[in-house]
Amino acid sequence: MNSSLRIRSMPVSAVRKLAPYATAAKQAGATVFHLNIGDPDVKTPEAMLAVLRNWDRNPIGYAPSPGEPAFLRALESYYHGLGFGFLTESDIVATVGGSEAIIMALFSVCEPGDEVLVFEPFYSNYASLAAMADVRFVAVPTTLQTGFHLPERTQIEQRITGRTKAILFCTPGNPTGTVFTRTEMEMLVTIAKERNLFLISDEVYREYIFTGAPKHTSILHFMESLPDRTIMLDSLSKRYSLCGARLGVFVSRNPELVQGAVKIAQSRLSGGLIDQLVGAALTEVPQSFIAEVQREYESRRDILYTGLTAIPGVTMTRPEGAFYSMVGLPVPDAEQFCIWLLEKYRSEGNATVMLAPGTGFYLTPGKGKSEVRIAYVLNTSDLKTCITMLADALEQYPERIR
Repeated sequence: MNSSLRIRSMPVSAVRKLAPYATAAKQAGATVFHLNIGDPDVKTPEAMLAVLRNWDRNPIGYAPSPGEPAFLRALESYYHGLGFGFLTESDIVATVGGSEAIIMALFSVCEPGDEVLVFEPFYSNYASLAAMADVRFVAVPTTLQTGFHLPERTQIEQRITGRTKAILFCTPGNPTGTVFTRTEMEMLVTIAKERNLFLISDEVYREYIFTGAPKHTSILHFMESLPDRTIMLDSLSKRYSLCGARLGVFVSRNPELVQGAVKIAQSRLSGGLIDQLVGAALTEVPQSFIAEVQREYESRRDILYTGLTAIPGVTMTRPEGAFYSMVGLPVPDAEQFCIWLLEKYRSEGNATVMLAPGTGFYLTPGKGKSEVRIAYVLNTSDLKTCITMLADALEQYPERIR
């Protein structure tokens, strides 16, 4: 008996694709520095850890399907603090990580076979979730030369067909670090209004912007004027270093979309009660925490950009936000180079570095073949070590383009 065609055709995560090679390297005694995955080494706030230390509920039951009330109240308070006082708990559904919020959004606005525009390169797991929802992605290309900002409106609209239902985007961007300007966001809102499309905005990294004022332009800025066609996706994973807690958020002012998300939430009964009560402590996290983490990532960004652009043949744009960058390497096939790093390359300290191959962040065949995504989630000392290793590895790599 064969497995289903749809499971066989589902794309593999570009972020975790090479995990078996990393495991083998570790089993052989090597230290592997992970720049392939956005799993921050910044410490989780003490206020959230205190919930775990002081846990006394027994038994541990279900949370309500739309979310634990204390968590929803904390989220409402958070968004009000950002200036979006129109949001209420009824506009918010707690999800099992940002990934479930994405799948809820796709199921809520698309029929099987419908199309969604995405700007490539894009977060690779979007493709897996689209496959699960039987949604077809249509790629709108962006380029390193423009810092992966949006193309002209005509280039976006020419890809809209009778089956196009939505535009899905991420700002600040994963994997590019690009922060869309207010003008770019206004363009997307105008297209959505005139072409009768939904906008799905992934805003997991909103706190990490390095361009100065004005700060992040959210889809929430437009949600009151376009309440029926806007969805905001969010997560606590990166903001508070809670990747393992699986806390995501689906936000819309469209009651039908919210109820659709709740139906999906009911089908899995409940998100984690413990996770959500940890998340509810976000109201006790001082503002200084986010400010300090933002400065830390900006420092890491500067170290990465300065270090990598000093390596002959390496190309990258200066990331404007988040903690990712798409980096061009002087190699014919970046995936083979990534495998070689894990299988063959070792520094004097018996270490190597793991990167995410670039092709997994594109739909267009052949694109990203000489690129990697780097997540600068390691402390500055380790990051400098990784840059040194990459320079050394590229010098040794037999297939390097010179």
